[in-house]
Amino acid sequence: MGRAYEVRKASIQKTGAAKAKLYSMYAREIYQAAKTGGVELESNSVLKRLVERAHKEQVPNDIIKRAIDKVNSGVDEAYQTVRYELFGPSGSTLIVECLTDNVNRSVSAVRAVVNKCHIKMGAIGSVLYMYENLAILGVKGLDEEQVMDAFIEHDVDFKDIEKQDDLLLIYGDPQDLYSMKEAIHTIDPKLTFEVDEITWLAKEKVTLTGEDLETFEKAIQLLDECEDVNHVYHNVANEKEN
Repeated sequence: MGRAYEVRKASIQKTGAAKAKLYSMYAREIYQAAKTGGVELESNSVLKRLVERAHKEQVPNDIIKRAIDKVNSGVDEAYQTVRYELFGPSGSTLIVECLTDNVNRSVSAVRAVVNKCHIKMGAIGSVLYMYENLAILGVKGLDEEQVMDAFIEHDVDFKDIEKQDDLLLIYGDPQDLYSMKEAIHTIDPKLTFEVDEITWLAKEKVTLTGEDLETFEKAIQLLDECEDVNHVYHNVANEKEN
């Protein structure tokens, strides 16, 4: 128990550049999911989840539609997911995930951040073992007993359940995400998920101060500005919310 997942609330105000980056990220992910698993939401759970998340983040419908229509029209773009593992100051670590059609471009961009911030890029697996790859769902209006009963009734595996204020957080393996959601929806089909993601969660957190915190936050900002970077996961407990 007690994985201490930090519920992040997106800033209401986003700059034009941040919106463009967000829209581009979802366009690539939605296209890739539709290309891999088909364009029908009901038969492609990955695509359905991405579209739902895009709507929550106020991505315009025409961007979502264009990404799916590219698959319908036979456009063939080759994206791949690449992951970089970084060592920041004072025991901080970062996992940087990119969805890119040009690996040379993505690694050059990440290396540029590493050099500017005087941090280090690690070998494959040098950071990853310090994190758990988890599916996390967050719901309101349910208690732990209701969710556990639903999981038992529908033979669904999960790892942990914890309460944070009025939010119930459920942890599981990534491959169990959709069965977890289906079981919870048997309690209330209209229930919406406040948290619905597959993430890398640090097993241990660190707290940074002074120049170390400034360096770390600069690295996060620069990585967020990289075209190919989709997600950055880290082990810093006191990072400022964007």
